[in-house]
Amino acid sequence: MIDPTTLLLASLIIFCGALTQSLIGFGLAVVASPLLYIVDPSLVPAPVIMMGFSIALLTLFRERGQLEFNGLQYALLGRIPGGILGATLILIAPQPILGLAIAGIVALAVGLSLMKLSIPVNRFSLFIAGVLSGVFGNIAAIGGPPLAILLSGKDAGQFRAALSAFFIFSSMIALIILALAGLLTLEHFYISLMLLPSVVLGYLVAGRLIGRVDKQKTRAFTLALCGCSAVILTVKSTIELMG
Repeated sequence: MIDPTTLLLASLIIFCGALTQSLIGFGLAVVASPLLYIVDPSLVPAPVIMMGFSIALLTLFRERGQLEFNGLQYALLGRIPGGILGATLILIAPQPILGLAIAGIVALAVGLSLMKLSIPVNRFSLFIAGVLSGVFGNIAAIGGPPLAILLSGKDAGQFRAALSAFFIFSSMIALIILALAGLLTLEHFYISLMLLPSVVLGYLVAGRLIGRVDKQKTRAFTLALCGCSAVILTVKSTIELMG
């Protein structure tokens, strides 16, 4: 099982990720995955996906009046082949390579988030976003950015509600694929239960802060933290690969 120091660090990281996602609509996995992989690689992706499911459920409950599910089924459909590809890569890739892949996904997510992309929202773009979300999600639990970029033109409440609905269903798809691939164990469920209080605390703190904090500054700080995490993970994985 997980040792107390690792559990404390993981709880702090999950709290920060849950707080970020509750405030801006996504971010738990982008914040948590690279840092948790540095702390303990076994914490990625399954426990992060479970935590993402939990915070999405809580956020959707808060934003349920804003939900519009138009077209999200196409993104969920794309999540299936993307998730299978992601799980396959986990099975065949050495740990340092996965570390570099996670760092690369985080760096790509940060880069795309900084770009003011305007992509038409239609069945095809939603499906492609779902495929990318599936690949990224099953490798690194980071399935949010492709869809977040596509839906960035929505009102803040609608944005959080739409992403939360997508995360709930896509997390279930991801966990089923991981289970079928033998990458989901009882230990992952035990660890997730121990980390769940951090998710709830992050959600409750965010509920007090919504409307009081500058969303752009929060987003900028989150992206800076993710960039630093990607660099650290890249250095760590490169050293392991060379050693």
